[in-house]
Amino acid sequence: MCNLYNVTTSREAVLQFTKAFRDKAGWNQPSLDVYPGYQAPVVRVGEDGQREIASLTWGMPSPPAFVKNYDPGVTNIRNVSSPHWRRWLGPTSRCVVPFTSFAEPDPARKVEGGRVPNAWFAGSEERPLMFFAGFWTPWKGVRKVRDGEREYELFGFLTTSPNEIVSPIHQKAMPAILTTPEEVDLWLTAPWEEAKHLQRPLPGNMLVIVEPPAKPEDEKEPNLL
Repeated sequence: MCNLYNVTTSREAVLQFTKAFRDKAGWNQPSLDVYPGYQAPVVRVGEDGQREIASLTWGMPSPPAFVKNYDPGVTNIRNVSSPHWRRWLGPTSRCVVPFTSFAEPDPARKVEGGRVPNAWFAGSEERPLMFFAGFWTPWKGVRKVRDGEREYELFGFLTTSPNEIVSPIHQKAMPAILTTPEEVDLWLTAPWEEAKHLQRPLPGNMLVIVEPPAKPEDEKEPNLL
């Protein structure tokens, strides 16, 4: 499953692509790696009906049967027929998650004694702005035992069967990806019966394998001179 993605784009590009009215996230990182439990920008429809960028925590509430004394969250959602997920299928609970590349574990490249490396995927070598089809919800609960019960706004995104680019590396799933303003509009506004077809693999000619995202200058080794 996808448990790491990168956003290397500008706030202005996201606002323009999604027709968002405002940025409540205050997001301005030139390159952001997002892991489960991290906060990241999403675009949703606000209470006043205007689209907005908001900063939410990655990991939707888990089905109760899988929760003991804390809930780390579910990042990837596949079975939308489950009663647990059906409550969030309506447009008021949908969001789109900007990204420019995403990672899937690549066990075939694992070196003995080392960690499983990631393969990275993007729309092209230029890493154009794309979006995951996502869901969001307010939630009160325990994400980490040491933090206790807190209030959160959470998000996760849809997965689907992998296309011919992803399947040789990750056979189980890939994210459901939106690539046009029209698809974003549909996902954020349409009834589920009209929007559900967006849970499909991206055509293979719209995805390539790329190098890991470059680190921003301020994350590289400091210049001591």
